[in-house]
Formats: sequence, C-alpha cells, structure tokens
Amino acid sequence: MRLDKYLKVSRIIKRRTVAKEACETGRVSINGKVAKPSTEVKEGDTIEIQFANKFLKARIIGVSEHVKKEEAKSMYEIILGEEDTEEVE
Repeated sequence: MRLDKYLKVSRIIKRRTVAKEACETGRVSINGKVAKPSTEVKEGDTIEIQFANKFLKARIIGVSEHVKKEEAKSMYEIILGEEDTEEVE
C-alpha cells in the first residue's frame, strides 16, 4: 500500500492530501529513509513523522485497504510520541 494512503487509512494523518504534503516536504521517513508518498509500506516497517510541533515513531502492524475508525489504531504500534490530533501545518 502507498505510504500516503496508509497514513490516511490508519488515521495517523486524517487526510490523504495532508499525508502526501508531509511526505513531499521530507517530514516522513520509513526505516530511517526519507519517503515519497508513493513508497510502498509493509508490516514491520517503522514510520517516523515530524509534525509541526511533535514527533511520532510507529511500527506498522497491519496493512488493510479499509478499516473502521475504531479499528484504525490496531494498524500500528506507537514507539515514541503521539499521533496527530490536528492537521499538519
């Protein structure tokens, strides 16, 4: 699954356009490498995101095309920081 879609489906970032923008500006990395929106993600990958004023590091537990809002958090495990409660600025 594409990184920008994963960030939206997992609700780490609420909108895909915002996820795409975060990737394009170099604020998202996978396994220590800066990632493009089209980068493929898989279980076991580690995502790092630099939000406007916080940082998130999470491990991908599952990849699924469609997930209910309540089940979205089961797609990843937070290693450091907290998920976005606002939009990326």
